[in-house]
Amino acid sequence: MSELLTQESLLTGNYTDTIEELVDVKHLIVYNDNVNTFDWVIQSLCEVCGHNEEQAEQLSLLIHFKGKASVKEDVFERLEPLKTGLTDRGINAVIE
Repeated sequence: MSELLTQESLLTGNYTDTIEELVDVKHLIVYNDNVNTFDWVIQSLCEVCGHNEEQAEQLSLLIHFKGKASVKEDVFERLEPLKTGLTDRGINAVIE
């Protein structure tokens, strides 16, 4: 691992690119639909993804107006149960 941390990244403190190269970070994407209410999406984001109410409200607005939003970033293994939890509630979610 020390080989991947270049001297330049150590000096500048720019570790983000190096970490993303080491870990395959995925995004949990939620898509807008004409079925689920704002309240249901907000409640689901809080209960399934662990967002607070303000975060969930902001994400639901992004989903509504942009058509989709990344609601969580992590490795696939941690996102899979969250995706399943959302889709079990009738919310369109994928991991990309």
